[in-house]
Amino acid sequence: MAKLSIIIPAYNEGRTIHRILNKVVAVNLAGGMDKEIIIVNDCSKDNTIEAVNQFSLENPGTDIRLISHEVNKGKGAALHTGIKHATGEYLVIQDADLEYDPEEYNLLLKPVLDGFADVVYGSRFMGGNAHRVLFFWHTIGNKMLTMASNMFTNLNLTDMETCYKLFKTDIIQKINLKEARFGFEPEVTAKVAKVPNIRIYEIGISYYGRTYEEGKKIGMKDAFRALYCILRYNLFS
Repeated sequence: MAKLSIIIPAYNEGRTIHRILNKVVAVNLAGGMDKEIIIVNDCSKDNTIEAVNQFSLENPGTDIRLISHEVNKGKGAALHTGIKHATGEYLVIQDADLEYDPEEYNLLLKPVLDGFADVVYGSRFMGGNAHRVLFFWHTIGNKMLTMASNMFTNLNLTDMETCYKLFKTDIIQKINLKEARFGFEPEVTAKVAKVPNIRIYEIGISYYGRTYEEGKKIGMKDAFRALYCILRYNLFS
């Protein structure tokens, strides 16, 4: 039976990670597909490790692995580690916070399982699903970065910066990824777009955004890094 690898980078998410894990475990995937949960702890300073271990004890039989970095390397580096260890035929990225709903994995899987797609992006800016109203300038920034990325990749994505990206695992594991922080999104988009005959789809998803008081981490310097990555990986890679 096919398997979905769910990669969860985690940094100081001990307070809420059990909640997202409960949601991930509860999801019934299309066709009874199996799940493999890979949590990459990026040298958290809180009780993230203890929270994950406690969850594992309380959920015996769940296919869940915890991999820890000895030093903090960044979200992108945590994703590289998770991707390397994935064994499922399909792979999806899941943040450890509560901004994205695992119940929507089947939305992402459908174009792949129907034989149309190799990669599926979950867009926060299309469709009629719930979207928390937050941060006007973040929205403008996301759309500008997506447009800049599209200009070089010749894709017509609406949300390049989305967390929810689903890949056929053999495709993403063949891509040499370098960005250690939030530059992962424009880098992987640029490199996936260059794969011969790649079929990229996009589908509308929900978005339950967090404020900075609630733990949101991305900031203005990450936006400038994203723009740098768009130029670097489209023009010089």
